[in-house]
Amino acid sequence: MIFNLTATFNRSISASVKGSLFCFLAFAILSCGKSGNKVLPAKDTTVGIVTKPVVFPKTTYDPAALDTTKLFNRIPVTNNLARKDLFEISGIAASKVNPGILYIHNDSGNSNQVYLTDASGADKGTLTLTPVNNRDWEDIAVGPGPIAGKSYVYVANIGDNDAKYSSVFIYRFPEPDLTGKSTPFVADITSVDIIELKYPDGPHNAETLMVDPLTRDIFIASKQSNISFVYTATYPQSTTSATIMSPVVQLYFNKATSGDISPDGSEILLRSNELIWYWKLPAGTSIAAGLKTRPQIAPYANNEPQGEGIGFAADGTGYYTDTEIKDHPGHLATISFYKRK
Repeated sequence: MIFNLTATFNRSISASVKGSLFCFLAFAILSCGKSGNKVLPAKDTTVGIVTKPVVFPKTTYDPAALDTTKLFNRIPVTNNLARKDLFEISGIAASKVNPGILYIHNDSGNSNQVYLTDASGADKGTLTLTPVNNRDWEDIAVGPGPIAGKSYVYVANIGDNDAKYSSVFIYRFPEPDLTGKSTPFVADITSVDIIELKYPDGPHNAETLMVDPLTRDIFIASKQSNISFVYTATYPQSTTSATIMSPVVQLYFNKATSGDISPDGSEILLRSNELIWYWKLPAGTSIAAGLKTRPQIAPYANNEPQGEGIGFAADGTGYYTDTEIKDHPGHLATISFYKRK
């Protein structure tokens, strides 16, 4: 076809124009069948393309008519953080290896560090995750991982206020054992599993990470006005290529900032700056199925200027919350504990 077209052009155009048209036609023909000639970014490791519509199961209860659980004290025990340089605390998680130790961290643009504290707010140390940066760390969890019997810390680099990132990342590393160590304990974490995740329906902002202690599945809840889409990446999550998450449920929850699953997998917490939802799951109920059931309201004293994190105590005796204070002059960073009755 190219040579017939060229012969026709020979009768009406100059050799130079003819050559240019020949190159154009050849390029167009050779390009046919290529997928838009799109070159993926070098670091994009997508393993598949989702072509089916993303459908979320929707809950049917009225979120304005939920009952209140009476399992926890309404008034928390609150303590100030000893460190005065942590203004954007975002998540909180209880250690399974070191009794009483809590992991916290700052969010976007801050150091790639996890800080150790306890219910009193004491400075117990700093862990620097040397292989990764803090694009926007928004939550943290503790749970099992690839090696049986080991407990891992999961850091969620999932913040995306402008919904512009093609991937979000979970950083996983074994909990350090502080037995016999002096505090504040300072260490570089040089070995970190990087779990790259993609939403099946495009970028979202999110601040909630939950890890199922029974299945090791990862759950992320988006942060939006009056709604939260929950996604999951089932275990084992790849550390060499991107995993496209699956939809779990659409919740009518306003601006979720954190969540957690209890150490025995039977309870779930989801919070915003205004309130906390609590699920108690019947025996044998999965996290995905449990999130589709009706929650209760858990106590929140509204004592935080910008409530961010929430996490169950490792021994199941209650739950912790913490707060960001950067945009609230005069406030101190605090940790609150709501004791189980």
